[in-house]
Amino acid sequence: MTRRTHAVVLGGSVAGMLAAAALARHLDAVTVVERDVLPGGPDHRRGLPQARHAHLLWSGGARVIDKLLPGTMERLYRAGARKISMYQDMVSLTSHGWQHRFPTEHFMIACSRPLLDWTVRDQVGAGGSVTVLGGTEATALLGDAERVRGVRLRGTAEGTVTDLEADLVVDATGRGSPLRRWLAGLGLPEVPEEVVDSGIAYATRIFRAPAEPFPVVSHYADHRTGRPGHNVVLLPIEDGQWIVTVSGTRGGEPPAGEEGFAEFVRAARHPLVSEFLAGADPLTEVRGTRSTSNRRLRYEGLNRWPDGLAVLGDALVAFNPVYGHGMGAAALSAAALGEEISRDGVGGGAARRAQKSIGAVVDGPWSLAVSQDIFYPGCRVDVADARWIAVLRRQRAFADLVTETAIRDPRVGAAVAGVTSLSAPLNSLEHPDVIAALRRGPTRPPLSRPQLTPAELAVRGTVRTAR
Repeated sequence: MTRRTHAVVLGGSVAGMLAAAALARHLDAVTVVERDVLPGGPDHRRGLPQARHAHLLWSGGARVIDKLLPGTMERLYRAGARKISMYQDMVSLTSHGWQHRFPTEHFMIACSRPLLDWTVRDQVGAGGSVTVLGGTEATALLGDAERVRGVRLRGTAEGTVTDLEADLVVDATGRGSPLRRWLAGLGLPEVPEEVVDSGIAYATRIFRAPAEPFPVVSHYADHRTGRPGHNVVLLPIEDGQWIVTVSGTRGGEPPAGEEGFAEFVRAARHPLVSEFLAGADPLTEVRGTRSTSNRRLRYEGLNRWPDGLAVLGDALVAFNPVYGHGMGAAALSAAALGEEISRDGVGGGAARRAQKSIGAVVDGPWSLAVSQDIFYPGCRVDVADARWIAVLRRQRAFADLVTETAIRDPRVGAAVAGVTSLSAPLNSLEHPDVIAALRRGPTRPPLSRPQLTPAELAVRGTVRTAR
């Protein structure tokens, strides 16, 4: 009789559920272990406080999710999620000026994080081979430095301890992952950690939208000024709501409270978002967070790695949320894990090969996130190879040229959209067609003000009349 194969995934958020979906295609059974008792619908939960802030799912990640869980995007659309075309459905003030609203094949999904989590979770559960243990946390790995054989579990309510054997354990427990401590307990070497921390803090409030459909409206900081970053994003989500998230880097953090939030929005590089919000009714209080540093653990670089173990999501690499790459990187990582297991099963060094593949997948998003953050004043950088920072500084001139051209040229803009949306690798910006377009220069004039449709101007006009 053929032995049944079993994987345990620690963490029931997007990263964990997508890992479970990828593994369920190749193994007999998958168990997801989650400390929270998961809600039965699109509701907030204690273990995901960042869900109250704006989240972006770029098209690179969305396409992978739909491949792992067919029909997920259609379910989100039916529930009110918006498909935002880059850049046609975006009114964006970038570091180099206003973005022209020409269309590309790339997009983002705009909805609340609880709706996204619930939809993915329900899709995973519909497959039948994934079991979710809520109200349960892992307290230790079973096995040794050569092979992980399962996990020790504890019920968070009753405290009952049980051992759960597995052919593969996947850590997707997020920023608070205990994996480094567990591996040290097995006698494995210290895991190298890299941190790029701009000190960015976030504050968010949800409003009743006075008009829909509506574009994403964003004002991003100009990192070249030498001043702290100051960002504002208005994201249209389900149920006729706008979620507005503001953020500021060290020395320019948004102040607490409703008045502080409103003043921070007014102080953006352009008053557009503030003008729109003047006609919108607030639905929630202001909520803040500071758990935002870029942090990467280099598990793939260890010279010893136990069979039967993998790690992905924020437990591996956590991003400054302003770039919206966390969920997309998690989706790509889950797909890489599934592909490796499909080729080699769960033994014979497959976990180590999978970990190296996952590490390669997150290289691009990591570079995108940290290459801008390091230029804000007071950014704290702790990386293994300081020469890497020097390389980023040398590449800054090219990156600025690309950004400045992309907002006014459809060819370069489409290439940047592909990279931003995690649909194309970072080196696609060096394609001969892109280089030729950069040499030619922008094909459209710079914009002195945002491009607004008549309907959008009407919302803005109503606000001004009310004043």
